[in-house]
Amino acid sequence: MNEIKTYSAQIIAYIKQALLNGEFKPGDKVNEVRLASVLSISRAPVREALQMLVNDGLILSIPQKGKFIKALSAKDIRDSYSIGGVLEGAAIAESCDLLTREDFATLECLLAQMAQLDSGAPDYAENFALLDIGFHEKLLARTENKLMAEHARTICQRMSKFLLFRYWPHAFSHSEVVERHEKVLKAVRSKSREHIERAIRAHYLELGDRMSRFGCDQPKD
Repeated sequence: MNEIKTYSAQIIAYIKQALLNGEFKPGDKVNEVRLASVLSISRAPVREALQMLVNDGLILSIPQKGKFIKALSAKDIRDSYSIGGVLEGAAIAESCDLLTREDFATLECLLAQMAQLDSGAPDYAENFALLDIGFHEKLLARTENKLMAEHARTICQRMSKFLLFRYWPHAFSHSEVVERHEKVLKAVRSKSREHIERAIRAHYLELGDRMSRFGCDQPKD
């Protein structure tokens, strides 16, 4: 059983990397037999890995049709970012007084690195993703409501890092990206809970609106 678990983790990592590489795209069918053949393993851990990804929301299982990379509609994208913004905003607002001088120094450093990225580089999206996730993780680092923070991560990072990853460079210009994160940091520095929640919700609502144009409604047969 432990061996199956280990294989399943490797398969999940493989599928997620394939999403980042563009080998899998939202709506693509995931063939269990083909995956087992490509990875030279039995179908049992593949089946388990796919079910875990169904539970995580990255894969959609349709009876009589099979399993597909989740294809998000425009409304799915807007709604999910809206929920993520509410949860993250609330979590950060509750813990803003616990953020230290060192935390803010790290946030400033991440923002400076973000500003220095070359938007024309082939690895821009990947490098930005790492800094963006690091920025939001640091904002959430002091929250005592771990469940709220985890739900915020699941909703936002699942979509941004995997399902919509390749669209990031097309949603905002580089200067807009930096300015948006500067606004969030300024709000958090204010220590005003109302201002923080409003700023973070606006951050995600705008992101949802921009990204919604990349939504697709139906999986491919």
